[in-house]
Amino acid sequence: MSAQGLRDKTPDQLRDQLVQLKKEAFNLRFQMATGEVQNPARIRQVRREVARIKTILNEKAAAAASVEA
Repeated sequence: MSAQGLRDKTPDQLRDQLVQLKKEAFNLRFQMATGEVQNPARIRQVRREVARIKTILNEKAAAAASVEA
């Protein structure tokens, strides 16, 4: 998903998606270790999506903190 699409989501929705992606990353790492991974490129995609979501969550938290201060 694009960064703009993620920015339109609420922090709760982003956290839910983050949990799902982390589960997928775990499963992909497990499949890689056993040699059963179907799409090795998906590992990289998931890692980048996790980083993108974390970045946007931090941006939203910083924006909320600056408004309160």
